[in-house]
Amino acid sequence: MKCYECALEGKDTDAVGICIVCGRGVCKEHLIHEETPVWEGNYPIQLKPDQEHIKRIVCVPCHIALKENCLFNEVC
Repeated sequence: MKCYECALEGKDTDAVGICIVCGRGVCKEHLIHEETPVWEGNYPIQLKPDQEHIKRIVCVPCHIALKENCLFNEVC
């Protein structure tokens, strides 16, 4: 699998992880490995703090979307 973000930039880089939110392959440069909130149910999504404090892999666009979510800021 190749990195989705690198492909958009015209690069051919192997993915080292998969975004837990959207499922895109990401390379070391484009992944973010940090604790994320846990989401429950269908839309609208309710975010809750992660009680287990597990670091997860997310791609840059999904990380930005989570950070922009006002509920994310209240949770984390």
